[in-house]
Amino acid sequence: MMKEIILENKKNGMSVLIGILAAYVLVIAGMVSGFANNPLKFVICIILLAVLWIPLLGLRVLKPQEALVLTLFGKYTGTIKGEGFYFVNPFSVSVNPAARTHLSQSGDVKKADSGVTGITVNGVEIASKKISLKVMTLNNARQKINDVLGNPVEIGIAVTWKVTDTAKAVFNVDNYKEYLSLMCDTALRNIVRLYPYDVAPNVDTTGDGQADDGSLRGSSNVVAERIREEIQKNVDEAGIEIIDARITYLAYAPEIAAVMLQRQQASAIIDARKMIVDGAVGMVEMALDRLKENEVVDLDDERKAAMVSNLLVVLCGNHDAQPVVNSGSLY
Repeated sequence: MMKEIILENKKNGMSVLIGILAAYVLVIAGMVSGFANNPLKFVICIILLAVLWIPLLGLRVLKPQEALVLTLFGKYTGTIKGEGFYFVNPFSVSVNPAARTHLSQSGDVKKADSGVTGITVNGVEIASKKISLKVMTLNNARQKINDVLGNPVEIGIAVTWKVTDTAKAVFNVDNYKEYLSLMCDTALRNIVRLYPYDVAPNVDTTGDGQADDGSLRGSSNVVAERIREEIQKNVDEAGIEIIDARITYLAYAPEIAAVMLQRQQASAIIDARKMIVDGAVGMVEMALDRLKENEVVDLDDERKAAMVSNLLVVLCGNHDAQPVVNSGSLY
C-alpha cells in the first residue's frame, strides 16, 4: 500500500533559474576569453554549455489545487502540492495515468468540447501530468436497472469528488478516473435494486426485516446517501473522497413507461373517487341531521333512502344534475 510523501522546501525554482542564467553568462564569457588564449578553457566552457540545460528540466510550475507525483528511475520519491515555482531532480518523471482520460465531468468537459486536451507539439498531443486536487463532478451515463420489484427504471447520478491521496490514486489503481466511473456504476446498481420505484407493500429496503415506505421516488435523499457511502467504500484504496452524490434523472424505462402511467392515473382516479364519496356521505348525513333537528319535514325510511340516493347521485356524478320539480303532493 503506497503512502503519500509530501515534498517540502522545494519552492526554490526562481533562485535556481537565476543561478542557471548566471552560469550561462559566465560560461559564455569564459568561451570568449579562452577562444584565443586558452584552448582548454574554451573546450571546458563548450562542455558546460552543452550540459547546463539539464537543470532546467527540474523547474516545475504549479497552480493552486494542483499536484505532481514524481518518480526517479521508477521509484516513487514524493508529491509536490500547492501553487509555486519548484525545482526538483531534473531526472524525476511526473506520473498521471489518467492524464488522457476524459469523462463527462467538470475539468474534462470544457477541454473535450473545444477539441484541446493538452499541449500540442507538431500535431502530437502532450497531456498534462498534473493532478487536479479541486472538487470535481462526475455525471455518468444513465443506467437501466431493475428495481426490487423487477421493473426496469432509468436512473442517473452526479457524484462530487476529489483526490485526497495522490500516491494511492496513481499507484494503487491503473486509472483512478476510470476506476471511479466504474465504481459509481456498480454502487448505483447495487443500491437501486434494493428499492421499488414507488412505495410498494411488503418491501424491506433497509435490511432490518421490516417492511417500510422506502422508494426511489420518495426517498431520493436516503438513496443518494447510501449510494455515496457505497462508492466511498469502494474508492478508499484509490485515494478519492466522495463528497456528495445526487440523483439527477429517474424514470421508468420506455418499454413500461406507458403502462405505469396508466397505473398511476388509475390510482389517482381511485383516490379522487374515494375522497368524493367520503365527502358526499358526510354531506348527506349532515343534511338528514339538519332536517331532523329543525323538524322541517318528517321522512320515513323509504323517503330517506330515496333522498340519500338522489343526493349521492348529485354529489358523486361527473356531470351537473338536472333538477326535477315536484309540484304535487309529497306522496
